[in-house]
Amino acid sequence: MQRFAYTGRSAAGSVSGTLDGPNASAVADQLLARGVTPLKIQAEGGAVVAATDSPSIDWRALFKQKVTGVDLMLFCRQLNTLLRSGVPILRALLGLQESATNLTFKDTLAEVRRSLESGIELSMSFAQHANIFDHFFVAMVRVGEMTGRLEEVFLRLFKHLEFEVFMRQQVKSALRYPMFVMIAMIGAIAVINVMVIPAFAGVFKAFGAELPLATRILLGTSRFTIDYGWMLLGGAVIGAAAFHHWKHTPAGKLQWDGIQLRIPIAGKIVRKATLARFARSFALALKSGVPVEQALSVVAQTAENAYLAKRIEGMRDSVERGESILRAAIAAGVFTPVVLQMIGVGEETGAVDELMEEVAELYSNEVQYELKTLAQQIEPIMIVFIGILVLILALGVFLPVWDLGRVAFKK
Repeated sequence: MQRFAYTGRSAAGSVSGTLDGPNASAVADQLLARGVTPLKIQAEGGAVVAATDSPSIDWRALFKQKVTGVDLMLFCRQLNTLLRSGVPILRALLGLQESATNLTFKDTLAEVRRSLESGIELSMSFAQHANIFDHFFVAMVRVGEMTGRLEEVFLRLFKHLEFEVFMRQQVKSALRYPMFVMIAMIGAIAVINVMVIPAFAGVFKAFGAELPLATRILLGTSRFTIDYGWMLLGGAVIGAAAFHHWKHTPAGKLQWDGIQLRIPIAGKIVRKATLARFARSFALALKSGVPVEQALSVVAQTAENAYLAKRIEGMRDSVERGESILRAAIAAGVFTPVVLQMIGVGEETGAVDELMEEVAELYSNEVQYELKTLAQQIEPIMIVFIGILVLILALGVFLPVWDLGRVAFKK
């Protein structure tokens, strides 16, 4: 046995330490079983087995083309086809590297191929590029290496990434119209406050008549916007920056992800989409032969919702203590009765992976329906908001005009 120093990433962040093992591959297996994706493993007094990029800032990376989910999806599908056809992995990577249209991804594949040629395993070669290949991707490739079913794993990863890309596209499509309307309304309010109301203010002042309360409020709001608009804009920018920073801190992200699940209308969509992603990832890991504890750890690391990830980590701890998956899921307190029922039946029949796939399909369909009807759900709220805005403007602007015209007519 030899002692190895390692660094890696887990759901909690970067980790490091030492482990004993016969070789670096065995140490990597131990780390993956604990839910840690290895980034560097070095025998004490020996050479580095896998290393991350330099921690210094690479300013060129800021201008590099971003690797998208579609790039990864196509990569997995093509690699699956090549491996099924009997093409060696090195030759397959070389062909995909030469045909890649994304320059960043082309460079990444070149580095992965060089690492593989130097004797580093494929999963650890991918792990060196954690900004492109996440924990789940690396763990699944590792499982494929251990079981000798890499081509099957890449096919499942393709389907998984296809689902992820589809979900993101659906969310963007559903939010495009409401966001456009909200921006237009904010712009209209700004124009009214800065240009329209001040013009009426001069007319009202010339008559010297007492103005209604609604009009005085509008005039005060307009005056405040003109005088202190720069402060409002600065405050909005500072507030947005502070919120952005807060939600990217561990505590802030945890709280914000929990709040997202309770937001009216959008909350139920986020919850269903998150559960669909969990069910599909969990099913994929189990189908690939990953033990339940390790599968839960890997799924927790790749969950985009930190609130759910923490609950899944709690599930893993409970399962490691000997509790059933169902009891651990109930204690987590984030799963719907449908998910709990499927987990219970799956444990009894030994088909948790199949039933989790059914849960993923069920919630995927529900999310698609919710997203398609999202605009219809938001429209009544927006109509009410616009109606209130128009009413305030009508009372504040046209009522005094009507009163002043009536007084002038009597004279």
